[in-house]
Amino acid sequence: MAIHTQQSLSGFIASDPQLTHTESGKARFYAKVGQEHYRREQDGSFTQLETTFHDLVAFNRTAERSHERFKKGDSFVAEGYTHEYPHERDGQQVQDEEFVAKKIGHDTARTNYQVDRTPRRAAAERNVTAFESPERRPRPETPAVSL
Repeated sequence: MAIHTQQSLSGFIASDPQLTHTESGKARFYAKVGQEHYRREQDGSFTQLETTFHDLVAFNRTAERSHERFKKGDSFVAEGYTHEYPHERDGQQVQDEEFVAKKIGHDTARTNYQVDRTPRRAAAERNVTAFESPERRPRPETPAVSL
């Protein structure tokens, strides 16, 4: 079976996160996020380039949990997709984009934290069995070829 992949976005929360609700009553998380960019130089060093800023949104339980857990300055990694949408700015119709996070968490490379492994109610009810990896087959020995 193929590995399921989606777009990802990493960066830092650049604004105070907001929790609002859509017209249909869905929770909506919003934050302006920043991404730092670097250029690798020929000598192996890096030069920091201009930071870019983008809109990040999440909905429903992801929105509620994100609002509880994220603060301005937090580093994150998110999985989701880019959503382009038209809107009016200064009397002109323009296209804009936002990243819709389906899953989001703190960036473990940049964040110190403790994990609470207390099962949530839904997870405890699933009766999940431990994953057992399949037995590995030994690799056939390939004779060395010399020229």
